[in-house]
Amino acid sequence: MAGIVKEILTRPIQLADQVTKACDEASLFRQECQEMKSKTERLAGILRQAARAGNDLYERPTRRIIDDTEQVLEKALSLVFKCRINSILKRMFTIIQVSSFRKISQQLENSIGDVSWLLRVSASSDDHDGYLGLPPIAANEPILCLIWEQVAILYTGSLEDRSDAAASLVSLARDNDRYGKLIIEEGGVAPLLKLAKEGKMEGQENAARAIGLLGKDPESVEQIVNAGVCSVFAKILKDGQMKVQAVVAWAISELATHHPKCHDPFAQNNVVRLLVSHLAFETVQEHSKYAVASRQKMSLHSVLMGSDTSSRGGKGAEGLAAGRQLAEANQMQNLVNNTKALKTVSNSSQGSNHNQAGAGHGSLHSKSSQHQQVNNNVAFSGTSIKGREFEDPATKTYMKAMAAKALSRLCRGNLSICRSITESRALLCFSILVEKATDDVQYYSVMALMEISAVAEQNPELRRSAFKPTSPAARAVVDQLLTIVQRADSDLLIPCVQALGNLARTFRATETRIIPPLVKLLEDREPEVAAEAVQALTKFTCTDNFLHVNHSKSIIEDGGVKHLIQLVYFGEYAVQLPALILLAYIALHVPDSEELAQEQVLIVLEWALKQSSLNQGELVDSLVPEAKSRLELYQSRNAR
Repeated sequence: MAGIVKEILTRPIQLADQVTKACDEASLFRQECQEMKSKTERLAGILRQAARAGNDLYERPTRRIIDDTEQVLEKALSLVFKCRINSILKRMFTIIQVSSFRKISQQLENSIGDVSWLLRVSASSDDHDGYLGLPPIAANEPILCLIWEQVAILYTGSLEDRSDAAASLVSLARDNDRYGKLIIEEGGVAPLLKLAKEGKMEGQENAARAIGLLGKDPESVEQIVNAGVCSVFAKILKDGQMKVQAVVAWAISELATHHPKCHDPFAQNNVVRLLVSHLAFETVQEHSKYAVASRQKMSLHSVLMGSDTSSRGGKGAEGLAAGRQLAEANQMQNLVNNTKALKTVSNSSQGSNHNQAGAGHGSLHSKSSQHQQVNNNVAFSGTSIKGREFEDPATKTYMKAMAAKALSRLCRGNLSICRSITESRALLCFSILVEKATDDVQYYSVMALMEISAVAEQNPELRRSAFKPTSPAARAVVDQLLTIVQRADSDLLIPCVQALGNLARTFRATETRIIPPLVKLLEDREPEVAAEAVQALTKFTCTDNFLHVNHSKSIIEDGGVKHLIQLVYFGEYAVQLPALILLAYIALHVPDSEELAQEQVLIVLEWALKQSSLNQGELVDSLVPEAKSRLELYQSRNAR
């Protein structure tokens, strides 16, 4: 920085010396020139003091102030040169206004004030006391100078002063998105991250909160990520105090919300694993009915049976049955892998007490990566943070809420992160928190499940591995989603309906609990709820679903047709068109249904085809006429 400062200050110092020399040579307006010389000498002295300060100067305001000062000195030099004319003829044709001297004199005063403020704001907090005031340059943009002052304190102040400065930046970023952009442009991210690493608890909280507020758009988030936020936040989530960790988790959720491309850098820095660790803390152990069998207690027979089940359970509702030879090969491979895992975990259990005590012996760290992988797949335990069990309940609750929120934002549309989460015990944690927790913890847990299910809907591999019907965690998730949908009295109803719809292709034909509560929601008075129920049921009946005929018959048996007819005729447009599509799917798959004939669904479809508002989109244009023709065929045959 010292070299940059000297380079910036060289030109204005030279100009100041030239102005001083020219004032001595002036033959016109000598008194005004001497006054200008006096102010220029003062300015030159301050500029040399700034050059000696070197590294202490805050670069951003330095460039702005020195550029303005240089322009003022160039104008002063031009004016003084006009006063050096000795020829009488030139004097006659040279016009110099007295007001020009007053204007330049005021600008020199402003430059003196700006550079003096720059020296004060760049000095250590011990060298000045209290409010520094605003420099003359702040007349056009006072907020910018306030930001300069706070960022300078972040660079040079004590830990307490830096904490206060971070709190001030929090207020500015919260008030106005433009102020947040200015903080980033003026170099505020780097000292905030440094404070988050080095500060006391309050300072770390303020710094993390400020960073979360700064990431309001993709460009800002990208700059924050490039500054190294991922590694800093990962370190805090691993070793920091829980109050700070909770704010960090919130900040991660904010950054992830505004820029999906930052999800992978966070995952690469182990942030997902650490968040799951916080989510699992004091969650799984307290609910034995959801406990996953420990591999240490599994017999060889149970390992064999488990591998056999896993080879068969992937069929699900999608009709993707593996061949007998492939199943036998997978069975043998799973047996080998599980036996190795059993031995690895059994061996590692002998050193668990030493591990918890923090022994750093080489024998402990020489465990193979296979043990770490098995441990992550079984428990995904993360780190054991000493003392966090003694935190107050409110802090623990807030930590879980923010961890769930961060995970819900990170896994949105991200297959790799969803796979990491589902391979851990996070699904089990989410199901438990949906059942037992309240308020934000429950809400963000449901949102995380909804986001994961949305990704699973688009990815068959994730859908089969994470939500196979034989998985205890998947069953627990479905149980809790279904419970909320059956109650139908919660703010969580819509995301739960969406999640069940996303999982429509995972349910077996024997799973008969899902359709009835969704059909019941069709008579809901709130159009938003009815529309979501229709969308979910459509995923059960669409042709892509292997069990579409079974599900269509279930909707008919549960009385869904009459509700759909009402929605097609009298519903709002947001639910009217989806209801028509669902009704057409049912008619297409079960055209010989007696109930469809009794409810005169054929007349409904004929009426819909005449409505211009309902004949929009390729799906409607192809689906509704085909369903109508199928009904005509079967119902006319029944009539004969």
